Amino acid sequence: MSKLIRDTQSEKDEMNKKYKNPIIIQRADPYIHKHKDGFYYFIASVPEFDRIELRKAKTIEELQAAETRTVWKKHDSGEMSELIWAPEIHYIQGKWYIYFAAAPNREVTGITFNHSMYVLENANEDPMTDNWSEKGKIETGWDSFALDATTFEHDNKLYYVWAQEDPEVEPNSHSNIYIAEMENPWTLKSKPVLLSKPELDWEIKLYWVNEGPAILKKNGKIFLTYSASATDENYCIGMLTADENSNLLAPSSWVKSKEPVFKTSYENHQYGPGHNSFTVSEDGTQDLLIYHSRNYTELKGDPLSDPNRHARVEIIKWKEDGTPDFGVPSPDTRIFEV
Repeated sequence: MSKLIRDTQSEKDEMNKKYKNPIIIQRADPYIHKHKDGFYYFIASVPEFDRIELRKAKTIEELQAAETRTVWKKHDSGEMSELIWAPEIHYIQGKWYIYFAAAPNREVTGITFNHSMYVLENANEDPMTDNWSEKGKIETGWDSFALDATTFEHDNKLYYVWAQEDPEVEPNSHSNIYIAEMENPWTLKSKPVLLSKPELDWEIKLYWVNEGPAILKKNGKIFLTYSASATDENYCIGMLTADENSNLLAPSSWVKSKEPVFKTSYENHQYGPGHNSFTVSEDGTQDLLIYHSRNYTELKGDPLSDPNRHARVEIIKWKEDGTPDFGVPSPDTRIFEV
């Protein structure tokens, strides 16, 4: 269990910044949903990749110490028995849904990364219960490495956005970003539409990757952020933008930013910021970027085996043209013993 050692934030910093980082340690791929009951619900990848945990609190500051509840565990064998990645919790049409990726046992298949996407459902008003049931695999139309699903509603339509491999689109790519309309929270209605593939120099460092999509709606626009490159210090966030009145299933409706919108800050010792989500402040007046990063670069072995990707938060500023300014990852303002 973590222990807060000291707060390194000055009184001046305290006045200028509302939140202290990291908000939760050793939780990668963080997703926060602020519900109508006033609670923040937090979910993320755990370092063991063997279960799905959920916690809730009235404030973001309280999430680190909040009681953690395991709502689902990996299967002993079969298609959901390994590497449980990037869960997200959504409230759709009066029910709770958790989207996540899982792989079959690599000792059986001989393949390390062979993920598919799955859904859990809970009709209870409080998701911190055992009433989660498996709705099964999301079928996209072809079988390949697939992960990092998110959903959003717009103009009375439910959309699914995710990352998936397709060698016919780009043979070097590990994953591209797709969108489809949903029939219900576990079934696609339309055919997948390719929105982005790794092609720019900052998207193809060590690995060709577009993954971890997240949706932010503001100022008549829909912003789709995603993460790119390897999961070390090269990891960064890119963005697609569409007009809210456009056809979201048309690739031409989306414009890709030519540069990353959020990346490593060597000055602030924050490396590989990515796999973000969005929420709002306690009073609802500020949009927040939730993401993970590390505070060192000396990694041993596969970056995925390093547990110290900590969940963090930044207050989003807005430019005059109505687009988000994510700034740079702020320095650590408190130190944890892990």
